[in-house]
Amino acid sequence: MFLDERKACAVFVTALILMLGCSRPSEDEPAAEVKFQPNWESLQTHSAPEWYRDAKFGIFIHWGLYSVPAYAPPSGKLHEVPWDQWFKNNAYAEWYMNSVKIDGSPTQQYHYKTYGRNFDYMDFVPQFNEAVAKWDPDKMAGLFSSVHARYVVLTTKHHDGFLLWPSQTKNPNRAEDRQHAARDIAGELASAVRARNMKMGYYYSGGLDWSFNPTPIIARGDVAGTIIHDPKYAAYADNHWRELIERYQPSILWNDIGYPEQGDVAHIFADYFNEIPDGVVNNRWEVRKEGAPKRHHDFETPEYQTMADIYPEKWEMCRGLGYSFGYNQVEGPEQTIKEDELIHLLIDVTSKNGNLLLNVGPKADGSIPAIQEERLRALGAWLDTNGEAIFATRPWERAAGKTADGIDVRFTRKGDTLYAILLAKPRAREVTLLSVPAPAGSTFTLLGAGPVEGNAKEGNLQVTLPANLPASHAYAIKIAKP
Repeated sequence: MFLDERKACAVFVTALILMLGCSRPSEDEPAAEVKFQPNWESLQTHSAPEWYRDAKFGIFIHWGLYSVPAYAPPSGKLHEVPWDQWFKNNAYAEWYMNSVKIDGSPTQQYHYKTYGRNFDYMDFVPQFNEAVAKWDPDKMAGLFSSVHARYVVLTTKHHDGFLLWPSQTKNPNRAEDRQHAARDIAGELASAVRARNMKMGYYYSGGLDWSFNPTPIIARGDVAGTIIHDPKYAAYADNHWRELIERYQPSILWNDIGYPEQGDVAHIFADYFNEIPDGVVNNRWEVRKEGAPKRHHDFETPEYQTMADIYPEKWEMCRGLGYSFGYNQVEGPEQTIKEDELIHLLIDVTSKNGNLLLNVGPKADGSIPAIQEERLRALGAWLDTNGEAIFATRPWERAAGKTADGIDVRFTRKGDTLYAILLAKPRAREVTLLSVPAPAGSTFTLLGAGPVEGNAKEGNLQVTLPANLPASHAYAIKIAKP
């Protein structure tokens, strides 16, 4: 319910109490603490909570009408395709509604050939609703839990403006049967996720909504220029965020591509943090206008990019398993991150104070494509053995190092315990970790194999590994001080 409704409800309850002669709480009882005020100075005192810093690995879900055509040209990863070619050849399937408007684009050609020139994007709604009736939220959440994800972030509204929950805030530009999915995907998934002790978060496209501003985005500069700075749209987006918060109590507010200048973000954040103190908000709420004040965030969100070194502020890398976030039926093994690269990516991000928000793009019926599930299970299998070196860790004094024979190493720590993670299989039993201290009395363990011998020599650490080293894409050596 919205704030006005809550106030009305409070008035009604108070009147009812007085009519029934029931006692009200004593005026001497302390009121609930209101820690955060709706201004940026107050909100800046909030920071990412321990659960989020400990989590390291979350699942992003891009799922919507674009999952029906499930097409984008596999042109390459973001940042690898020149910007002057990106939007016409957009590899993001979730941008289908925009890509189909660009004359001569591969997506437009595919759409005309497959569906015809007169088939509107919103005509995918009946097909999506028919498919989503088969979705099993428990199966989806069970997969994420089995691979050790600590949180899930669902796209409740992407740029196409179609909602994955039955909002009471109506879109004035769309017919009633074109507003939202037939199922309460946001609510059903939250229940399944929380039943497995994972946190639930929501993505919302705050800056772009093509049902309010259908102007095609053709060049990079068009993105900021099509953010909707309009009081009516700002109220619409504000109401959606308040509704998501009050209905579902999300642990993460993940906004995308800016936010209307007229949006009441400070009040939304203050109310959210006062109600859910260990909630977190990302950094994509900015007005994106010159001279606009900076808005608060708890973590940064580089996309398809990692940091060069340990980053002092909490951050989260997001990327798809392939080039696209939404399901793209033409992507195969060549476009999908390899098992070893995925495992090394999580290790690298963790060593630099980051989390990895790894995206899955379900088919329209909510099933996870086989190749995506294979990659998730490979990562989960590595974490079965080595999760101790990832979860609830913090950066060491440096993120990266090498062995004497040139193997890349990443470091994490828990208190005084150091983890040195080798990103390749050593060629010999004797491994020398360069510039790694080991005080006298330290113990050494190869996770998954047991105790190993280690000796400090001239500021380096020499470790003797088992003769029959198990196959793995990375090996974590635990160095525990006495």
